[in-house]
Amino acid sequence: MKVEIWSDVVCPWCYVGKRRFEAALARFDHRDDVEVTWRSFELDPTAAPSSDAAVDSAAKLAAKYRVSIDQAQGMLDNMTATAAAEGLDFRFDIARQGNSFDAHRLLHLALAHGKQDELKERLDRATFSEGSPTSDHDALRGLAVEVGLPVDDVNAVLSSDRYADAVRADEDQARAYGISGVPFFVIDGKYGISGAQPADVVLQSLEQAWSEHSPLSMVTTPGSAPGCEGDSCAI
Repeated sequence: MKVEIWSDVVCPWCYVGKRRFEAALARFDHRDDVEVTWRSFELDPTAAPSSDAAVDSAAKLAAKYRVSIDQAQGMLDNMTATAAAEGLDFRFDIARQGNSFDAHRLLHLALAHGKQDELKERLDRATFSEGSPTSDHDALRGLAVEVGLPVDDVNAVLSSDRYADAVRADEDQARAYGISGVPFFVIDGKYGISGAQPADVVLQSLEQAWSEHSPLSMVTTPGSAPGCEGDSCAI
């Protein structure tokens, strides 16, 4: 069974969704028969490169949603608590997010080397727990080499437009499926799961997809789940 996950490395709900999916997969009887592929999705393709200093996340959120700084900080605190419940340490106070296109290109390189999940995890942790600049080539190079990608291949990607077409192909496929927010899980090209659903729901979806065959349809879930869409990420 093949699971494709559309995600962005600057999406907090995508990291939470990754943990919940992993928890579900660990309980899935057929987990050894599941092939997981991370697909590219840019929440904001026009985003500027990462800044040299940490972003004032509360101020940025307050401006975007037209709420007070205190309300925005409360939203960040809630997101941090949600992440902590999944074993994640979110540090919005040191966040240095930016354009994620090159990170996605490196994820395609990692796929070719059988290291995609390792790089996806490392990029997410670097972004949300370590304040790593998402688009900085030196930072990206260090993370990619850390998980075992050959430095020469990493440099070849970062110094060219290699895998750019692959990133755009993923995004074209997302549009074809009608995906407008992430995380979004597609099982065997037939079953869709939208948002960072709880592990129990994901497990139920995996079991349903394993036993049934039909055209792509939304797996029945008990309601909407949080996710990110466009350059907005309600947290």
